[in-house]
Amino acid sequence: MVEWKQDEPGKPDKKREELKGKVIRLSDLVEYADGTVASRMVINRKCGSITIFSFDEDEGLSEHTAPFDAVVTILDGECEVWVAGTTYQMKTGETIIFPAGVPHALSAITKFKMSLVMIKEGDDGRK
Repeated sequence: MVEWKQDEPGKPDKKREELKGKVIRLSDLVEYADGTVASRMVINRKCGSITIFSFDEDEGLSEHTAPFDAVVTILDGECEVWVAGTTYQMKTGETIIFPAGVPHALSAITKFKMSLVMIKEGDDGRK
């Protein structure tokens, strides 16, 4: 299991700029890597981020909380997620929202890829 930490928002990144204005397939943005978790930041702004992850079989993210809601969509493969003590099996095309402040974790059943969308600022006053 690994612990995920987000990059500093607003840093210029030529690889991210090259994605703009093009049709892309999110699952093609990060390759599988044996025995590890790989990621690629697609958007990183003060108001939120989009990151694509690939997980080798039996890899995962350890239990943690986030101060903002997180939207996870499975792009390829299967995983198991835990949200506040409840376990879900997820597969390609399925989405779950991890509520802000609620413990969650995930683990690969097969190799899998996911997108993670974090919205940091909203009309409810949270920042």
